[in-house]
Amino acid sequence: MALKVSKRGAVPPFIVMDVLRAANRRQAESGNVLHLELGQPSTGAPAGVLAAARRALETDPIGYTEAFGLFALRERIAASYEAAQGIAPDPERVVITTGSSGGFVLAFLAAFDPGDRVALADPGYPGYRNILQALGIEPVTVPCGPDTRFQPTPELLEALDEPVDGLIVASPSNPAGTMLTEEALGALASYCRDRGIRLISDEIYHGITYAAPGASALRFTEDAVVINSFSKYYSMTGWRIGWMVVPPDLLRSTECLAQNFYISAPTLSQHAAVAAFDCIAELDANVARYARNRALLLAGLPKCGIDRTAPPDGAFYLYADIAHLTNDSEAFCRRMMEETGVTTAPGVDFDRGRGHTWMRLSFSGATDTIAEAVSRLQAWLPKA
Repeated sequence: MALKVSKRGAVPPFIVMDVLRAANRRQAESGNVLHLELGQPSTGAPAGVLAAARRALETDPIGYTEAFGLFALRERIAASYEAAQGIAPDPERVVITTGSSGGFVLAFLAAFDPGDRVALADPGYPGYRNILQALGIEPVTVPCGPDTRFQPTPELLEALDEPVDGLIVASPSNPAGTMLTEEALGALASYCRDRGIRLISDEIYHGITYAAPGASALRFTEDAVVINSFSKYYSMTGWRIGWMVVPPDLLRSTECLAQNFYISAPTLSQHAAVAAFDCIAELDANVARYARNRALLLAGLPKCGIDRTAPPDGAFYLYADIAHLTNDSEAFCRRMMEETGVTTAPGVDFDRGRGHTWMRLSFSGATDTIAEAVSRLQAWLPKA
């Protein structure tokens, strides 16, 4: 008799991780891979973070912390909001998590029940809908396009057939890199408050913006769950450390879930992350490099015939329309890797309905890598 296998695991893959596996296999076999598929900084953690980790290894037993994490780190995070946003959340509301991914699991479990409906923009980060689906919560995708800068609006939410229990927003967003203005984010916060909709605000790309800084949902409401991470701006991807700012009514349930799910986030990473707030000059230098890389792509891709992209206000992605080249973005990206060594993420990872004619390029790598990728694509695309 066959053993039972849970239906929770029957979620779609995170395709970019499959692309990474194929790229790593190609790298091992023949080399010559230029990684534009993965959304992680090519730089490691800043020097001050590494020094703090070494000190902690020498002086601390690296045991468990409280479920919500080291209070010293929670205080630094709360203070960072006062500096960047002019608001001062209580450090008691800050929850240290195993990356933003752990934060999403805790937020969804604390805020929603099986069968609840949660709205999210298409295109959007696939982890949202896949985690919701695994938890028995219904993801309600809201198709968004250039007319709304690939972001949801109260009008789009109002047009849904049935009401929703939650809304996920991301600004800057993945894959489009677009941002909600202060007015637009405030309007969504008001819409959610008036209708009893729980707002989840993904702010993991704050700090990586090219015009205006990102506004936090905390400026407009105390009822939102705000999720952030040390992976992107702070360049600590593999340290698996992030945080949430949780509304008072969800604090105890979030704490109980955290205690039982993972006890506490990695202690060494927590000690190291305290120092990240003292490394701003080094981190801003990374952002300046992203800006140069962004300019290279915006100048070079139109010469390849790729001239329709979402406006990359922040993050380190360019979401490009390739409808004139293919209606199968997975096959197109696979062939691109095989014939040029340039790896990108197919749009179907982010938008199942319309992503077959889009692809995402990450410009988080070295500038030389981006320049070489543009050169290869300019040589290849006329022949593709």
